[in-house]
Amino acid sequence: MYQDRTKCESQSVREGLWHRRLAIEARLVRRRPTDAEDSSYRNSPKIVFFRGLLRVLGLFNRGVRNANRPVLRSHAFSFAHLPDALDGFRILLVSDFHFDDRPGFLTMIEGLVKGVECDLCLFAGDFRFNLSAPVRYAYEGVERLLSILKPKHGIVAVLGNNDSSHLVEGLHELGVRVLVNESCEVTVGGSSLWLAGVDDPHDFRCHGLVQALQGIPPGVFTILLAHSPEIIAEAADAGVDLYLCGHTHAGQVCLPGLGALHLNTRCSRKYMGGPWRWGQLEGYTTAGIGTSTVPVRYNCPPEAVVIELRRAGRG
Repeated sequence: MYQDRTKCESQSVREGLWHRRLAIEARLVRRRPTDAEDSSYRNSPKIVFFRGLLRVLGLFNRGVRNANRPVLRSHAFSFAHLPDALDGFRILLVSDFHFDDRPGFLTMIEGLVKGVECDLCLFAGDFRFNLSAPVRYAYEGVERLLSILKPKHGIVAVLGNNDSSHLVEGLHELGVRVLVNESCEVTVGGSSLWLAGVDDPHDFRCHGLVQALQGIPPGVFTILLAHSPEIIAEAADAGVDLYLCGHTHAGQVCLPGLGALHLNTRCSRKYMGGPWRWGQLEGYTTAGIGTSTVPVRYNCPPEAVVIELRRAGRG
């Protein structure tokens, strides 16, 4: 009876968070109508000013070239309690696509990930350029990638702060499972890892970590997929083993010796890009594959990351 009551309470909270997201979306849509068929979503005063400033400084074309030169990174994490069957398990992590009609963008991503062997593919959100951009670019982009990505255990995603709620159903129809404050099990050779996914913790703040972890057996290896790194402390306290996220673009615009001009996240700078550790919690914040505001990057190339799980003590 107690477990049933707890499950009902968790479901009620999950539904409440979802309705909160829908209410926030409704307010944003009234201000910025979505699915416009023109380029107005890229022509806000802030974007126009920043783009013009870069042109005056002679930096715009260099930044565009940088943004079109992605790298495929790899990083291995070792865990003492990782089941033997999961030793060598490979995850392709891609985030922050910000799909639009930028020439050559899709071809660039396809060339980067084509042929990458992985057991599971994770998309950490921000499929849309922003909430005012045509959503069709996101669907077209994902569909193209699904034609070349063939992970053994499928593709799982979470929503980002630029993603709208109807992407959950739209991506599902394409073959991508979107976790919204819930979890799923991945079974390999009789052993399991559990994957929990939360809604956007940055702008919408509709993440429900407790609800996402509800039902996961104690002691099993658990990965948290979130759009941003802003709930690291909560995840560590909850006993999550590996935290994978994006959102920050690793700054997107970084100055030599100074680093990122803008963090765009409510956590320490050391968690905004690459591998990190908080107590027993391991994590990786990817710089993402796309760009936002203006399609430029400086001193932080776009990336996709292959994460390999290893059992500690294995040579």
